[in-house]
Amino acid sequence: MSEEVKNRSEILFIYDIRDGNPNGDPLDENKPRIDEETGVNLVTDVRLKRTIRDYLHNFKGQEIFVREVVYDNEGHVQDGKMRAGNFDNDPKRILDECIDIRLFGGVIPLKEDSITYTGPVQFKMGRSLHRVSMKHIKGTGAFASKEGSKQSTFREEDILPYSLILFYGIINENAAKHTHLTDDDIKLLLDGTWNGTKSLISRTKAGQVPRLLLKVNYCRENYHIGDLDKMLKLTTEIPHENIRGTDDFKIDISDLVMKLASEKDSIRDIELCADDRLNFCKDGAGFSIEDLAAATDIEVKPIAF
Repeated sequence: MSEEVKNRSEILFIYDIRDGNPNGDPLDENKPRIDEETGVNLVTDVRLKRTIRDYLHNFKGQEIFVREVVYDNEGHVQDGKMRAGNFDNDPKRILDECIDIRLFGGVIPLKEDSITYTGPVQFKMGRSLHRVSMKHIKGTGAFASKEGSKQSTFREEDILPYSLILFYGIINENAAKHTHLTDDDIKLLLDGTWNGTKSLISRTKAGQVPRLLLKVNYCRENYHIGDLDKMLKLTTEIPHENIRGTDDFKIDISDLVMKLASEKDSIRDIELCADDRLNFCKDGAGFSIEDLAAATDIEVKPIAF
């Protein structure tokens, strides 16, 4: 068994989607979530955590606590107390067996009481690095609108032609002590973040592609830089709403490189996975992400899945 997490880390995760809906709002006809003031696409941390959970359960054979479990022939789904009963209402057993509680924490409604675990891994709301445009699409369905009718049903949906989404996360070593989060759990987290996004092949998510996963590991106790997501900027010569792919922009990494270099004595190393179709620039010139180690004087390790 691997050791419990002892160092703090920050995570940057970028992915994109074409002609899809990365996170529908059930209170607004399941339309993509958009900040009305800025035109930026929003994706909740709950959506990302669901992606990770489903991947770890379906592809890696990991038990997760937060999932739908049908308990009878009529399709009824367990509530929280029934789910806890699957583990004999034993919080230690839940932590031992359920990787999502070790990662993200949760409220466990036990038989007599409930217990709350603060998740060591927390993500902020994901935001696109550019303004997006939403398209309303109408189409015909496969079936008649009613019995005997010659007219097919109509369907309508709202999609984004393109969105490049950035998530920021932090791993808190202090909270990790309470959920007994291990280094192996973190490896599975990174796997689920990257490959879970890639494997989410539903009708509205089939266009998702992971582009960058960067994890900064600190050696200084109880310390992290913070706001790393604000140190990446999208640069383009066309209107943001016209962006349709990675050839239409570059990610300016200047501020991030400068900050990491200035904090190198507090950083143990950096872990990195990048898609070669994502283009970067630094100080007005093209920049290869493979040169991050030389630019910051920090060891950079590839993330192996």
